[in-house]
Amino acid sequence: MTEPHSAPDHRDRGGMPRHRKPAALLFEPPEAVADPEHFFDLESIEDPRQLLSRSTELTLAFRAAADRATEFQAIAAAQLADPKRFDRLPEAAIAERAEWSEDYTRRMIDFGRELLRDSDPSAD
Repeated sequence: MTEPHSAPDHRDRGGMPRHRKPAALLFEPPEAVADPEHFFDLESIEDPRQLLSRSTELTLAFRAAADRATEFQAIAAAQLADPKRFDRLPEAAIAERAEWSEDYTRRMIDFGRELLRDSDPSAD
């Protein structure tokens, strides 16, 4: 299973949704991706200061991308579970599709509903 540990809290101290701007992810050319030792050209950086800087940028960018992807997963789960939808899916079906436990699916649906509520200006 590819289930994360828990639904993350994406709020700042004031309760507002928090979105970090990730560092630029430079896509690797297909020939570089085929080489298992090649990773965003980090292996060619010899200066340890530069290597630490670039690898830290990549770490933060991947973390931010994973956070955003998790938010989109939660929104999709909430939409698929919406009782107003004629094609609503049961939690078990959503869990199976996402390879989550049913408990995690319920938490993600709740998280997605919260994100949708926060993004809806008419919900005030």
